[in-house]
Amino acid sequence: MTTAEATSEVFLTAFRALPKKAREAVVEKMLGDREFLEDLIDTVIIEQRRKEPSRNLDEYLAERRKKGTPQESAQR
Repeated sequence: MTTAEATSEVFLTAFRALPKKAREAVVEKMLGDREFLEDLIDTVIIEQRRKEPSRNLDEYLAERRKKGTPQESAQR
């Protein structure tokens, strides 16, 4: 077990031991932190899309250039 895993296990154990009102207060405080919330949203999106097939970045960019982006079309 890595140090990060051990630390997270200790934190989660302590969090679960808190009374319900205290757990709610901790969650509210965490969700009120903009940077934490952005990281949480990113993590959820990654987990949701984990099983989607991946694409080669160069192929994707070439396809975008071929199609032209909406911004490019509007500028022409």
